[in-house]
Amino acid sequence: MDYSTLLVEEEAGITTVTVSRPSARNALSVRVLAELDHFLSGVLVGGARPGGRAPAGIMLTGAPGPAFIAGADIREMAAMTPAEGERFGRLGQRVTLLLEEVPCPVVACVDGYALGGGCEMVLACDFAYATRRSVFGQPEVLLGLVPGFGGCVRLQRLVGPAVARELIYTGRHVDALEAQRLGLVNAVFDGRDEMLTAAREVLGRIAGNSATAVSLAKAAVNGAGGRTVEAGLAVELDAFREAFTADDMREGTGAFLAKRAPAFPSRTLSGATREPLFHD
Repeated sequence: MDYSTLLVEEEAGITTVTVSRPSARNALSVRVLAELDHFLSGVLVGGARPGGRAPAGIMLTGAPGPAFIAGADIREMAAMTPAEGERFGRLGQRVTLLLEEVPCPVVACVDGYALGGGCEMVLACDFAYATRRSVFGQPEVLLGLVPGFGGCVRLQRLVGPAVARELIYTGRHVDALEAQRLGLVNAVFDGRDEMLTAAREVLGRIAGNSATAVSLAKAAVNGAGGRTVEAGLAVELDAFREAFTADDMREGTGAFLAKRAPAFPSRTLSGATREPLFHD
């Protein structure tokens, strides 16, 4: 598939995916969602990069301008029938599910407006960094709509039901510092370059660990969300057992006992840094 609205770049095993529709403030059209679907599906089956491995990590951002992703494409939605609207929502939900299902961590790098569908993309990523000028919100009610790409589901899990209701019912915007306080973003940076550098650094640090373990941990965290404690523990136990079947577990525990750095077979970056677990 030839991408006309995405820029996909790889540097040292880390893939940057940039939604690039600057004339439309990077709004999510059917085409954008279809291209994201295609790319993320490729990552999920391991065919997105040479060697058949998933990237060490993905940075999702928007082309430089006033918006990260301003929202869904209102011009397209205005002409949609109910059936077309349902298909559009289903496609958007599929993309957000793929962001959760790909085995590598995905960091949203927000610089500017992240409203509506843009905010929903952020909610589906593993975590988010933002610049000080960034703005978040689910303003769909102002257009006679409701969030359709997972905002009603994921926002309350992140900030709590009461705060999610207030944000969705009012449609009000949240600045970067309030978004950090609410837990929407992990860190706020003065500028875009500083934010992107920090995202690359954290993904590089993650890449120093077992890719198998990170993938299993991601699946367990996402799978346990919203369940009872007992049901969540069952999801975690499945992942814990699966880790014992992997070569990485034998290498990691063996390296710890031998007081040496592990050489995980699944590690995606050979030069990645790793926090040592032992000391002389």
